[in-house]
Amino acid sequence: MIQLQTYKQIITELENYNCNLVAVSKLKPVSDILGFYQAGHRIFGENYVNELVEKQSQLPEDINWHFIGHLQSNKVKYIAPFVSMIHSVDSLKLLKEINKRALQNDRIIDCLVQIHIAEENTKFGFSANELLDFFKQPDFIEMKNICIKGVMGMGTFTNDQEQIKKEFSTLLTCYEDIAASNLIDVKHFTEKSFGMSGDYKIALKMGSSLIRIGSLLFGSR
Repeated sequence: MIQLQTYKQIITELENYNCNLVAVSKLKPVSDILGFYQAGHRIFGENYVNELVEKQSQLPEDINWHFIGHLQSNKVKYIAPFVSMIHSVDSLKLLKEINKRALQNDRIIDCLVQIHIAEENTKFGFSANELLDFFKQPDFIEMKNICIKGVMGMGTFTNDQEQIKKEFSTLLTCYEDIAASNLIDVKHFTEKSFGMSGDYKIALKMGSSLIRIGSLLFGSR
């Protein structure tokens, strides 16, 4: 059962920090998504391409779909016609494919660069040292159908708040270094996306602009 009262409380919190919410709806039925849609929410995040394509075909066209999972290059073509933002850009190869498919669909697709900040090896993303070199590459400079909107990262799944703060701080430092490098259009480079159900309150206080919350809204999977 969806938690509409919790949703309203979180939205109020986010408004105080000028932060937006991605409601993570993976593995949840269309009816649950419609419940939040009818409450006024429009940004939903999905982790699996096939599931996202199926849901997009069944739900209102004004939903802003964010792809937040690990994305394989050979599946970009399925979501390129409609996806609002891809959170999980973790390689130049993937970004090339997004640019290619965006061009084919006469679109510019917003993207976040994923930075590996957690101790867990299961998380994807660039290391902090790789990023500036990434943005200097001629192949990146020539891409006209993607817009790098900011950075994202996922902290370690832990109750150690100091560790979480340290990892989020690493992400913020990366963001600031990129913004100061003159390699990215800072007019569009505005998103610092970190924080999920277990640590979003820390993320808000540290300046996240886009958080991803699933279980608090939709219940456990």
